[in-house]
Amino acid sequence: MIGTKLNKTMPELPEVENVRRSLEPLIKGKVVSKIEVRYDKIIDGDTVRFCQVLKDKKILGLSRYGKYLLFRFSNGWTVVSHLRMEGHFRLVDKSKSWSKSTHVLWKFTDESVLAYLDVRKFGRMQLVKTGTEFETTGLQKLGPEPGSSSFIFSYFENELSRHRRNIKSTLLAQSVVCGLGNIYVDEILWRSRIHPLSCAKSLPKKQIRTLWQTIDAIIPLAIQKGGTTIRSYTDANGNAGQFQNFLAVYGRSGQKCRRCGTVLVKIKVQGRGTTFCPHCQEVFR
Repeated sequence: MIGTKLNKTMPELPEVENVRRSLEPLIKGKVVSKIEVRYDKIIDGDTVRFCQVLKDKKILGLSRYGKYLLFRFSNGWTVVSHLRMEGHFRLVDKSKSWSKSTHVLWKFTDESVLAYLDVRKFGRMQLVKTGTEFETTGLQKLGPEPGSSSFIFSYFENELSRHRRNIKSTLLAQSVVCGLGNIYVDEILWRSRIHPLSCAKSLPKKQIRTLWQTIDAIIPLAIQKGGTTIRSYTDANGNAGQFQNFLAVYGRSGQKCRRCGTVLVKIKVQGRGTTFCPHCQEVFR
């Protein structure tokens, strides 16, 4: 939908996947006539080359890995985009007036424009040869995605055995499993009955299996529900997510646990607000 804002909050895998699903039909097949970069630091690499390589090229599709979007072009190049805190894309017509938070404009031959907006300027785009994404970008540091053929129980168990830090920080790090952020880690740990400060390598096998199964269940459900809209996230068709209606702990500190009735507690873990039930989420040291 022309002019629709895609997201304004920190996206996790379900939100980025819904951005991908809704944005791809809007831009697939479009040919770039010009790219205008208004803030060079958004581009990771040579800005002039970025614009030159993509000029007159067709967008073949839009894929995703973890929290990254991958724009595929007809000349064998890919733009790897990370939205970070508040980056978002809007497809608009050429008559649109641009705000000061508009940093990159992808102008198409049909006179529509894909605008990248980012109030905090944290987002990044990197141009790489298609097929080298896992060698030359931040993707190389990521673990497997939930539900993928690589995210098997034996792998997960072995990875957790190598980490002495708490399980909340381990899951947020992206190297064991990618795509999880603050919202979904809190929800997953609550459903798995695991305290966020539990030592990752101290989790019994039974709890590891429960955690693994919960990750593989929650993320597809969140994608199906359109992601989580806490403030202003919507997809490219203007649809808000619905998973916030299923949240058991995130944003509910001071309220009663829906499982045992104990008042939920909020603490900081690695600088991130973390809500949990002190009664039914067990600490493993």
